[in-house]
Amino acid sequence: MGPEERDIEVDSQYTGYIDEEDDDKHTYSSGQSLETGVTHYRYENGRRYHAYREGTYYAPNDDKYAMYESIVHHLWLLTLKDKLFLAPIDNPQTILDVGTGTGLWAMDMADFFPDAEIIGSDLSLIQTTTSYSNIRWEVDDASSEWTYPESSFDFVHVRGLTGCIKDWPNLYSQSYRHLKPGGYFEHLEFSVETSADPTSDRHADQMYTTFSNSILSVGDDKTGMTFRTVEHMKEHMEDAGFVDVVEEKFIWPIGPWPSDPHLKDLGRWGERNWADGLEGWVIALYTRVLGWSYTQVQDFVKSFRAVIKDRNNHYYHEVRCVYGRKPTVEEEQRQTAPGTTGDGGGC
Repeated sequence: MGPEERDIEVDSQYTGYIDEEDDDKHTYSSGQSLETGVTHYRYENGRRYHAYREGTYYAPNDDKYAMYESIVHHLWLLTLKDKLFLAPIDNPQTILDVGTGTGLWAMDMADFFPDAEIIGSDLSLIQTTTSYSNIRWEVDDASSEWTYPESSFDFVHVRGLTGCIKDWPNLYSQSYRHLKPGGYFEHLEFSVETSADPTSDRHADQMYTTFSNSILSVGDDKTGMTFRTVEHMKEHMEDAGFVDVVEEKFIWPIGPWPSDPHLKDLGRWGERNWADGLEGWVIALYTRVLGWSYTQVQDFVKSFRAVIKDRNNHYYHEVRCVYGRKPTVEEEQRQTAPGTTGDGGGC
């Protein structure tokens, strides 16, 4: 069944495609015309997924997941103490948000920097508004060769793409190449591993460990799109040539069990993050990759949600924000000048 087929009746366990656009083509502001395949969606197990570059992103793109994305956006704002970024950028004129999703971060940035030109790119056209004159939404695959002019952005932002990219060093290199000298790249990700004790026979520890191990195994052994991204961000950024690289580590409690008021607030939203996001995280991966049935996934989600919402359980997981700067032209020239380590010379 191909994505050119339209208007298929879909039930909760049927896989099909439907085009939700009446037009044969959709044109976005870069001037490129997109064939109908871009605006087709795949329906599977009662959830909607992108059909353009199908399978690249494991999560749904339906309204239910859009509501969940607002929870994650709020979690990041709480984590960064109401900041949209940590990189020391000042009055950026051009900003790229890679994997923009519903575009909440890009819209907040448009308010914060009304004079900046902001591009939000994603595999799906699910952004909820076109009312921002300084934003344009583009359908693009971040893993493909970027077609933007080199040295064109002041700031490139990536958040929450773990498990979706096969070649992270290439994405870092593309970000480096398309940043202006002196521009910043910032990457924020979460760990799928928690503080659960893998040696414990407690039901809760076993549930969290089973989840983490299964997700890590899918990325490492099946899809080639790792869920260990958070561990390698700083290394990838430095290898790409960025300087002044800073890594900030935070925790997201799962439930309001911490005594610290800030962590308690994070925990309330962290619990919702796991409870509301769980089905979207696993349903495609478990059914497509691990061969689970729809019923098996729903039973697992139900059991795991009970663990997540049990206030007697005190777990957390780590998130990180890493940012770095592309050297200025003068700095690059100094790095490659004769007599420096940049040209491979020296004693």
